[in-house]
Amino acid sequence: MTVYLLQMLFDLAALIVGFGIAGLIRHGMLVFDATALQSLLPIFLVISSYAGAYSYEGVVSREGIHRVLTALAIAFAFYALVRFAIKEAPTLSRTYIFAGIGVAAVLLVVQRLLLIRFIRFRLGARFMKLLLVIDDQPIPVPDGFDVIDIADYGVTPDVNDPRVLDQISNLLLGADRVVVSSAVERRESWSLYLKGIGCNGELLVPELHSIGQLHASDGSSLVGIPVSTGPLDIRSRILKRAFDLCLTVPAIIALTPLLLIIAFAVKVSSPGPILFRQVRMGRGNRLFHVYKFRSMRTEATDDAGSRSASRDDNRITAVGRFIRKTSMDELPQLFNVLEGDMSLVGPRPHALGSLAGDELFWRIDQRYWQRHAIKPGITGLAQVRGFRGATDHRNDLMQRLQADLEYVSNWSLVGDVTILLRTFLVVVHKNAY
Repeated sequence: MTVYLLQMLFDLAALIVGFGIAGLIRHGMLVFDATALQSLLPIFLVISSYAGAYSYEGVVSREGIHRVLTALAIAFAFYALVRFAIKEAPTLSRTYIFAGIGVAAVLLVVQRLLLIRFIRFRLGARFMKLLLVIDDQPIPVPDGFDVIDIADYGVTPDVNDPRVLDQISNLLLGADRVVVSSAVERRESWSLYLKGIGCNGELLVPELHSIGQLHASDGSSLVGIPVSTGPLDIRSRILKRAFDLCLTVPAIIALTPLLLIIAFAVKVSSPGPILFRQVRMGRGNRLFHVYKFRSMRTEATDDAGSRSASRDDNRITAVGRFIRKTSMDELPQLFNVLEGDMSLVGPRPHALGSLAGDELFWRIDQRYWQRHAIKPGITGLAQVRGFRGATDHRNDLMQRLQADLEYVSNWSLVGDVTILLRTFLVVVHKNAY
């Protein structure tokens, strides 16, 4: 990610320097048209991001040059059209604008060619973290790969044990590409697991190599069958995180008086801590602690979450019943978002003991783990569709799971904004108790 952010800064610098040189050409001195730069830079950055100029292919190959020049051309056309539409076109210095665009284009090409060369000859395999996972099927380790033999850690992928999945996820944390060499009977488990952690995951299937020659996209000699890709690329992750922080920080500041009032009410209503912390499954099937205002009597708290709250639940305090009904018990999760464990929008994180009827959630449908390929959210598509409250029946879980998988597959920033707006309509809900 650091390289992508640096490339973004280099591109912006190329535009600024390009227009500075254009000022020398037009006016004989280093001057900048602030209006032109303030308009062009954000347009260029947005279009470049959506064009994939800050992705693996966009940084390590000449395809990135094509993408960034296309973005520059579109940004310039849009900028000129807007200036014409608001009747500022006569004030444009054609020499300055065209010189600025031309010099910036040259600088973009030059600095990207230099970066490609630097990555290929200096960073090499270190640019991407390549990881080979050995699960009882040893093979020679190719150059550029780190290797983990999970037998050394005493674990085996078990999709029925969330704590094992958490342990394996932490072993694989930070890998850009994961290739697994396992026995045939465990390939299905690994496939389910890799889909859940949201990485570029592959399974080695040696018998397929006799059918035809396979090639890895990163040029390595180790080639597997792709079974998973991360649902969000670098651009999408940056946009989603920036969106979260831009809303969360002001929200925490604005809601501080309300948070203090609720905290005081919880404290005086019954003995015990103000916050309830519970282990839940997060992104990549890694465990984290979710924060909520305590709404139940301390001695009746269900840490595993195996018993859903009911309408006449005697565990809930008087204050707890009100804050649960209005969803205000969820407000401390804004700090989960600030810490990066959660997002404002995403699949709701579930407790490890959550039951649909008398079965654990993940035993209902093994696609359950795939919902964790993205950060969990304070609200989500399932919640705005009304799928919340107790899960007394198998179908209660299936409705939520289907909505969560739909969200993961079709994520967009516009979708997040829509879900947040729709959330305000269901804050008070008949199933919230």
